Amino acid sequence: MIAPDMRCGIGMDVHAFVEGRKLILGGVEIPYKLGLDGHSDADVLAHAIADSILGAARIGDIGKLFPDTDPAFKDANSMLLLRDAACAVRSKGFRIVDVDSVLAAQQPKLSPYREQMRANLAAALEIPIENVGVKATTTEHLGFVGREEGICAWATCLISKERETK
Repeated sequence: MIAPDMRCGIGMDVHAFVEGRKLILGGVEIPYKLGLDGHSDADVLAHAIADSILGAARIGDIGKLFPDTDPAFKDANSMLLLRDAACAVRSKGFRIVDVDSVLAAQQPKLSPYREQMRANLAAALEIPIENVGVKATTTEHLGFVGREEGICAWATCLISKERETK
């Protein structure tokens, strides 16, 4: 008999705004006066999703796989890092079933880019776009996000592994 081994994971990431960098979220370059500060391209959405799937598979986090002390990941494309994280999860025998996420940003308005983000994330994860959720919200001018100092993302996922039972 085959019984599914289902696991869920959660991920969260935050980056501060800085001048002189592109704003990239979910692999989409969003026109804005500021970008996000980070060792890679600082795509908080891709990072949160990577942490959710890695955590569900119990194989660490994005910092373990792609340390910010390694010059190889300087200005790295986070969609490639997400793809590599998904490959690591699959190498452990898991299938990524579903991912849902929330971006918190006071500015810029992110909803016009939602579908392209979903498509990019689905491609990187090798799952149907219908299995990728992306939502955007503000914090009603509260906290660092509300003061327009940065962006935060949360993600959750469901992964499965088929295993034999006795």
